Amino acid sequence: MLDNMLHTNHPKVPNKIGTLLLNLGTPDNYDYFAVRRYLKEFLSDKRVIEVNYILWQIILNLFILTSRPRATGGKYKKIWFHDKNESPLRYYTKQQAKKFQQIIDTKHNGVIV
Repeated sequence: MLDNMLHTNHPKVPNKIGTLLLNLGTPDNYDYFAVRRYLKEFLSDKRVIEVNYILWQIILNLFILTSRPRATGGKYKKIWFHDKNESPLRYYTKQQAKKFQQIIDTKHNGVIV
C-alpha cells in the first residue's frame, strides 16, 4: 500500500534514466574513536537494525561499542589505503563518481538529461 502511495504522487518523467551512487558509509580513520563513531551512527539507524530501539541502544552502547571498535579498527588498518588516508570503500566510491561524471561530461556536455 505504501509503495502505491509513493508512486501515485510522483510526477511522470518520460524517457529519463536515473543513476544513484551510494555506499553505507565508512569510518574516517581506523582508530578506536573514529570506528566507534561510525558504528554508533550506522548501527543506530532504524532502517539497519529493526528491533526495539531502546533495547537496541542498551545493547549497542553497553556491549557492542565497548569492544567492537578496537577489533574492527584492526581489520580496517590492514586494508586501509595509508598513502591516501582513506578506506577502500571511500576511495572506490569516489573513483566511481569521477568516472560517472566523465561519462556525463563526454556524452551529455556535463548535463544530466
